[in-house]
Amino acid sequence: MTAYADDLALALDLADLADTVALARFRAADLSVSTKPDRSFVTEADLAVERALRERLAEARPADGILGEEFGTEGDSSRQWIIDPIDGTSNFMRGVPVWGALISLAVDGVPVVGVASAPAMGRRWWGAAGGGAFTTDAPGAAPRPISVSSVAELGDASLSFQSIAQWREAGYLDRLLSLAERVWRDRAYGDLWSYMLLAEGLIDITGEFDVKPYDLAALVPIVEEAGGRFTSIPGEPGPWHGSALATNGLLHDAVLDALGDRA
Repeated sequence: MTAYADDLALALDLADLADTVALARFRAADLSVSTKPDRSFVTEADLAVERALRERLAEARPADGILGEEFGTEGDSSRQWIIDPIDGTSNFMRGVPVWGALISLAVDGVPVVGVASAPAMGRRWWGAAGGGAFTTDAPGAAPRPISVSSVAELGDASLSFQSIAQWREAGYLDRLLSLAERVWRDRAYGDLWSYMLLAEGLIDITGEFDVKPYDLAALVPIVEEAGGRFTSIPGEPGPWHGSALATNGLLHDAVLDALGDRA
């Protein structure tokens, strides 16, 4: 049993709460949407989910800190819950089902528990340090363990590159296109979905730019406990560096070399 079993149980309960709050407003005709200072969208559901999760954490873990997308940082504990109430807000507001809550516990800056819950797809994934990674294929289904692929050559690999615009703005588009020419297949699945496909062994490489810790922290334990590797594009560990590269591990060094700028 993982040392973080109690924290994982709480994270799964938080995901249940997030799912309930968000689904109540998914595809609502009167959904309220506004624009944040960075020109990204926020819906009333994003705000409601994060408020609900913060209230539950204040009761269950009052000594722990919180970092959330919508309401920032609270507390300075070495234990910090990192929350993205709705990853894929643009999908949520358009009625596309690829979105979900990302809930993580980081200890001394290292994500050790992660839950990604996509209720409109009927899917959930989770992992905790030393405890493996799991998914459920439908609400109420029995959990099953997941693991990354065994693909060892770029020519056999499936790549998800998230947003072309992000790669262009970061100055990496030429390198992405060069990598895409070397792999077997490329697609843009997007948001949490790319990383969970990777953790299940269904794709082999994914990465993106212009991301914050709350976009990534929950994904790290799931990918790593499934046997993968998770760094920034230059190869720095953790979710703190503004970019992400996740692979099945076997391909990671080759992808870092292909993209250049290794840390």
